[in-house]
Amino acid sequence: MLLEQIANNLGLKPANEANSKVEVIAGYASDLLSDVLAKCRSGVLWVTNQKHQNVIGVSVMLSLAGVIIAGGIAPDENTIEKAVEEGVPLYTTELSLYEVVGRLYEMGIPSC
Repeated sequence: MLLEQIANNLGLKPANEANSKVEVIAGYASDLLSDVLAKCRSGVLWVTNQKHQNVIGVSVMLSLAGVIIAGGIAPDENTIEKAVEEGVPLYTTELSLYEVVGRLYEMGIPSC
């Protein structure tokens, strides 16, 4: 499923203007960067409550499809700047991390 479709279905708010026409092959939720580095791969959509710019660094290292910051948490300004610079699709939502993951599962997005 395209990231654009997921964003529309969940009512996500884009934090930048990155390409949303990328294929999402799986989803993953964690706030531990080392966990994401160990378990994710290219094309995965990452859901987190972390808002710092290291989230973007991890996303770039793994060529993730995008990042959703859940729970009504606003990313730091330098996180948005880094996402713009690196072309990483970054979204926010008022939905809890738990609810985002549940909805992704209902849409048929598998875990990585």
